[in-house]
Amino acid sequence: MYAIFESGGKQYKAIAGKTINIEKVDVPIGESFELKNVLMIVDDNNIKVGTPVIEDAVVVCRALDNIAGKKIIVFKSKKRKGYKRKIGHRQKYMRIQVDEIRTGVNSINDIQVEEAQPEAVEGGDN
Repeated sequence: MYAIFESGGKQYKAIAGKTINIEKVDVPIGESFELKNVLMIVDDNNIKVGTPVIEDAVVVCRALDNIAGKKIIVFKSKKRKGYKRKIGHRQKYMRIQVDEIRTGVNSINDIQVEEAQPEAVEGGDN
């Protein structure tokens, strides 16, 4: 079973028990958190695709570490003008461990509420 979720404008594949690097999220290290933008869930032969997200699906993760990606050098120059600029950038990532993929958040309580059926009105033409 795996899920495709969106975080930081990018899509990631989550498999329970695996670790992945996502765009940095403001969560303390060691804390569990939920990612609610689940786009697709694949379970054996069942595939559920959201429009655009699956309403009751949640990916439960735990923050392991904040890391920085590979340094990228950005160099700008204008020919014959003497303008040169060299800067570097390291993207911030968070390493997370996927603990669980839940398909129904409301299934925890298993509370079923019967909806009141509207009563039929006799003899009324509106």
